[in-house]
Amino acid sequence: MELCIMIHACKIASAKRITAVIPLFPYSRQDKKDKSRAPITAKLVANMIQKAGCDHLITMDLHASQIQGFFDVPVDKATSIADRLGVDFALFHKERKKANEVSRMVLVGHVRDKIAILVDDMADTCGTLCLAAQHLSEAGVSKVYAIVTHGILSGNALKSVEESALEKLIVTNTLPQTENQAACSKIEVIDIGVVLGEVIRRSHYGESVSKLFHEVPY
Repeated sequence: MELCIMIHACKIASAKRITAVIPLFPYSRQDKKDKSRAPITAKLVANMIQKAGCDHLITMDLHASQIQGFFDVPVDKATSIADRLGVDFALFHKERKKANEVSRMVLVGHVRDKIAILVDDMADTCGTLCLAAQHLSEAGVSKVYAIVTHGILSGNALKSVEESALEKLIVTNTLPQTENQAACSKIEVIDIGVVLGEVIRRSHYGESVSKLFHEVPY
């Protein structure tokens, strides 16, 4: 709401262009109906930001790419997982009984004697990550790391990570992580300030943002 108020204030002050920089897009997991009469809150937030007067949105990693379709204004994502890493690929098929609770998880791929890197857009309770790390350990990997864009880390997440088979959980600072690092020795943080700053600069001067998917400005 505060963001919408600031956008509206800039709009009525005759700002030529208004860009909203939102590292973690709110309610991004509510991008579709999971049951009858359930709200699609990500769409509601998108409508509110647009109606307030936003011309351009910059965010990090969206939970689902279709959220970009909720906007009639440009949406730039400042991160992308490329297929050009040249490493073997495996995946987990998971089923949920309810939110934040995985009922079944199946590993597809060969991982024995390899270093596994789990990649996800966000880690909330870390139940999925820790269960995946356990399955990988049982499957014979030598080490397991996790890389996550948004480290929400709610509830018993830090305890679960500390007691899990994960060597490290690497997150960005789209949310403050100082307290989480102090409480869990396995947490490492990547600063996204430089990336977001470069996205803002390129957006302002009309330069290509997608180029950053291949050339990280560090």
